[in-house]
Amino acid sequence: MSFDHNKYRPYHPINKTDRQWPNNQITQTPKWCAVDLRDGNQALMEPMNVAQKVALFKLLVKCGFKEIEVGFPAASQPDFDFVRKIIEEDMVPDDVSIQALTQAREPLIERTYEALAGAKTAVVHVYNSTSPVQRNQVFGLDKAGIKAIAVEGATLVKTISARYPATHWNFEYSPESFSATEPEFALEVCNAVLDVWQPNASQRAIINLPATVECTSPNVYADQVEYIHEKINFREFIDISVHTHNDRGCAVAAAELAVMAGADRVEGTLLGNGERTGNMDIVTMAMNLYTQGVDPELTLENMDEIIRTVKECTQLPVHPRHPWAGELVFTAFSGSHQDAINKCLQQRTDDTPWDVAYLPIDPLDLGRSYQEIIRVNSQSGKGGAAFVLQNEYGLHMPRWMQLAFSPIVQKATENHQGALDSQTIYDLFFDSFTPIAPWQLEHYGWGDQDGLNATILAEGTAHTLQGKSDGPLHAFVSQMSAITGDSIEIQDYEEHAIRKDNPQAGSDAHAATYVSLKVNGQNAFGAATATDTLGAALHACVAAINMAARNNL
Repeated sequence: MSFDHNKYRPYHPINKTDRQWPNNQITQTPKWCAVDLRDGNQALMEPMNVAQKVALFKLLVKCGFKEIEVGFPAASQPDFDFVRKIIEEDMVPDDVSIQALTQAREPLIERTYEALAGAKTAVVHVYNSTSPVQRNQVFGLDKAGIKAIAVEGATLVKTISARYPATHWNFEYSPESFSATEPEFALEVCNAVLDVWQPNASQRAIINLPATVECTSPNVYADQVEYIHEKINFREFIDISVHTHNDRGCAVAAAELAVMAGADRVEGTLLGNGERTGNMDIVTMAMNLYTQGVDPELTLENMDEIIRTVKECTQLPVHPRHPWAGELVFTAFSGSHQDAINKCLQQRTDDTPWDVAYLPIDPLDLGRSYQEIIRVNSQSGKGGAAFVLQNEYGLHMPRWMQLAFSPIVQKATENHQGALDSQTIYDLFFDSFTPIAPWQLEHYGWGDQDGLNATILAEGTAHTLQGKSDGPLHAFVSQMSAITGDSIEIQDYEEHAIRKDNPQAGSDAHAATYVSLKVNGQNAFGAATATDTLGAALHACVAAINMAARNNL
């Protein structure tokens, strides 16, 4: 049997009964470090070329990142060339610190400094693996040997930095596979590195704690981070950083709990590109904070530009359900969801906190539109089509007309076997409620003295309608009843103005009217738009009478 859970062992959490992080709340955004150009790039089937890296770097700067890992220049000539390009061509803003990754080996560290030379501010990020599986099966070293590698690397990083005094250097150390390392040993190695660097107020250090492979639940990782946070030396002069991966689908949750546990800094990528199942998605975490009223200190309102650039540079798609960014994340197909969204939006005012059912944020904040919120398919009820007509065309269908239109839309979606776009819904509405035969309104007028004066055509024959009643609509219906011989009664009538700035409504349409008639005891509905309310009302009546004729009521 190949699918056998018995080949695996449960991960044993650390014994920490004094954990404090569950009581904490994130009230301030952590420092962000984007690793798209290094960790993200090394995970691509086709690594980015220099031009693509430049485009992605510019996007990261535009988004507001102040710390950007720009590559592994000692291991890759394209990475080296890219780092030199952005430095020599002065592409790095003064308030942005670039960093480069290197293994703890002298030739690689020297090459890293050569790549970063001339930068105003830079971070040299050195790492070595510390977990039992790496120690025992990959490197064949005991704990002392692993610790010695870390100390030697830290010493070289500090010593070589003196050759480049024009740059303000900061140092970062990562015990790779931290989350799979014994916490006591990880702490011992990190403290040994800090003893070499002696961080202070003017030269802080970064201790990065990677969940290189996500192997347990986020709460266990938070315990591990809190353990380091509480016990590490030089705490006031270091930033504890976290770097999570998404093997179990919990990278964002792990990073959030880690910040609650004391982490100051988070590494990740835009939209989660990275090894295997990806790095922690900074967009997701930043927007999670945003929805809690915390400023993420990133510029993410042009989400479509972010998606477009990331896709062009990585050649990877963005899932339509990707949190905050996907094409469908603000879209409701369910009728009950659509109805709730529509009702909430109608009641919302700009001076109140956002509180809309099924929409955790305002799509406008990310450059999306309300037009994308509701799409009508066979699962949609009456509210979906009503929302589309109202928000895109300025047509406020009364509830009784929504009930009449709903089965028409349902049938159309089933025949179409998919969602209907807004233009199709608009056309379907007027095809259904504005039939043009057999009667056409040719001329109309109303005067206080003379009352109704209208001309209506049927099969080439003109009929004159004249008379007074309780208003033009009742006069018109009374005259039409006399001409047709049908019993016609007005059941419901609603009208409204159409916003002149509505781009979909048409420049000539200023009024919309909806009419429900009872013709020979059966319901008939009509709708119309016109330049004036009288014209809209009479045309809607004609439409309802035509519907009755079409249905042989």
